[in-house]
Amino acid sequence: MGVAFFKILLKRGVNLKKGTIYKNEEGKQLIEQQYEDYLNQFNVDIERVYVNTSFGKTHVLVGGPKEGKPLFIFQGGNSINPMTLAWFLPLLDTYRIYAPDTIGHPGFSDENRVSAQDHSLAEWTIELMEHFKISSCAFIGPSYGAGIILRLASFMPEKIKCSVLVAPSGIKLGSKFKMIKEILLPLVLFYMTKSEKHLHTITGNMSDNSMSEMDKQIIGNIFKYLKLEQDMPKLTEKNELINYTSPTLIIVGKKDIFFPESGLHQTAKEIIPNLIAFKSYDMAHFPSEEYLIKINKDITKFLDEYY
Repeated sequence: MGVAFFKILLKRGVNLKKGTIYKNEEGKQLIEQQYEDYLNQFNVDIERVYVNTSFGKTHVLVGGPKEGKPLFIFQGGNSINPMTLAWFLPLLDTYRIYAPDTIGHPGFSDENRVSAQDHSLAEWTIELMEHFKISSCAFIGPSYGAGIILRLASFMPEKIKCSVLVAPSGIKLGSKFKMIKEILLPLVLFYMTKSEKHLHTITGNMSDNSMSEMDKQIIGNIFKYLKLEQDMPKLTEKNELINYTSPTLIIVGKKDIFFPESGLHQTAKEIIPNLIAFKSYDMAHFPSEEYLIKINKDITKFLDEYY
């Protein structure tokens, strides 16, 4: 999720930062309950597996046919896993999906903050793959999740059969002035006044006014009760992806405040060796239901051909 942009205001250089990510226990319980409520809406069988890694215990949602090809899906930053996993639910019909709660983000994984500036998240991903006995597979990552995939691509590219990056972090940032004007200032006013009007402004700007009421409530509670992760995945450099030759699809929104099409397309072409397609839609950071249908068609076609 785009609120990870707070790296603009404060950059950290810590590998692992221990302690709670929540402001209080009440807020933690409320967000965890919203996680459960979201899962209950899926109406599909989801297994919940805990994996011990060297970075901490990780909660993983697993679903789809057991004989299906494995597909990792990473959540957006400073959000709950089911919120962004919901974007790709049609893929559960075909693929065996593994969706981990990112360590240090809301959910049921440990609350250690893991650096997104080095290979830590790549190493964490590899440990998860080893647990599930997956040598290589396809990956999908929205926003912060795309940045995790790019960290893996720079560290051990052979683990990636192909990848889909949706509204991706880790390539190029949007206008800082626009982020401050349309997200940060309303957020400061929301903190000061607790007025829902300012929350609606933020969620409207993040979604082109298409965000569901459930998602608005979750984002509001994340703003209220979470110590936001301020460290976005490192901007990927061309020399980091010299050995990354896996087919890659990028999907972006022209109205995305955080990672807009303008500028991102050219940078992606320069740094990603096997960029198969770059899809751009007239959407914001959070896609509407209409655009999610198109996105899933794009992804299905891409995976059919390259996975």
